[in-house]
Amino acid sequence: MFLKNGYMKDYFSIVYETLHVDGSRGELENALKISKEDLKKRNVIIIDIANDKIPSNDYKPEEDPKLYHSEKTGRGPLTDPDWKNKVEPVMTCYKLVYIEFKWFGIQGKVESFLAKTVHTLFTKFHRQLFCWTDKWYGMTLEEIRNLEAKTKQDLDAKRNEGEIVANNLEDL
Repeated sequence: MFLKNGYMKDYFSIVYETLHVDGSRGELENALKISKEDLKKRNVIIIDIANDKIPSNDYKPEEDPKLYHSEKTGRGPLTDPDWKNKVEPVMTCYKLVYIEFKWFGIQGKVESFLAKTVHTLFTKFHRQLFCWTDKWYGMTLEEIRNLEAKTKQDLDAKRNEGEIVANNLEDL
């Protein structure tokens, strides 16, 4: 996925890639096969959907992996602190995010803010994905594609509103 801002043109971009690996517990050193140069700059952040903190105003008990139990799969709740090394089946979602904000004087601060925001977004999303298992488990490919299309439409509408960014700029 490649996102740009029309106003800032080539001075701002966010690029991210995702790879899901069944059976992986996060042990792949270079899952997305990035260059040696980028490997040196890379900052690895492991997201633990059960134990990582999220902003208190975003917390919902129905989206807490420590409380959720799937009726369809029997998975959860993720109460064991070492759940990542014990649960079956397991999958790792590797994500690579490039953030570039070329604006003298505030570049580092904005890039850092965006990196924290992306981390929070991914943490919340994957917590929700786990806790919504019974809503998507067993869907057909056609049903999944319809859901993806609807989700894309909803996200595009929110992104065009600018509400999310406007509410968080004060955190800079």
